[in-house]
Amino acid sequence: MKLESTYFDKIRVKRQRRPAEKPKKRACDAAGCAAVGEHRAPKGREAEGEFHWFCLEHVRAYNKSYNYFSGMNDGDIQSYQKDSTVGHRPTWRMGANASGDDVPPPTGRTKTGWTGKADDPFRLFPGGFRAKKPDAEPRRTVRNMERKSLRTLGLDATASAQDVKDRYKQLVKRHHPDANGGDRSLEDKLRDIIQAYNYLKSVGFC
Repeated sequence: MKLESTYFDKIRVKRQRRPAEKPKKRACDAAGCAAVGEHRAPKGREAEGEFHWFCLEHVRAYNKSYNYFSGMNDGDIQSYQKDSTVGHRPTWRMGANASGDDVPPPTGRTKTGWTGKADDPFRLFPGGFRAKKPDAEPRRTVRNMERKSLRTLGLDATASAQDVKDRYKQLVKRHHPDANGGDRSLEDKLRDIIQAYNYLKSVGFC
């Protein structure tokens, strides 16, 4: 076969695999025992995840005498059983947790982010929160046409809906021809007042 042949590149030589090394056998952890330790047994409390390796004879003897609570009195055992209901995780009473002793610095913020301004109407968190003051009602933005209509009524942008109604009634009585002995010279002014009021009413200003 020539080296330039297309078949030459397709030839693959199978690698010879090394024989897998046999795992080393553990010796039995029992003192004076030369047998193979094929069976594991837990070391006990405060050594979770660690194991002894025994032969069958010694693992049976170890399991018969094994006591996880060895060295603990009745009070310690009861406390352990109580903590086991929550997976031995730390717990806090309601309203007192990691941020309970967090004192706000002058900036008003704390390391955990609590500012102490959350609303607590039922007083579930004593000392940790204070009632939130109601925010002032936001005032609506006054557009140019609304501002012009208010000027026609002789009011500014701070006027309330009730101010607009009261001012409208007052101006209508003042400029109406019946209130001026039939004089119609103020009809144009009255028309502007009515149009301004109707516009403010149509946009929900009053």
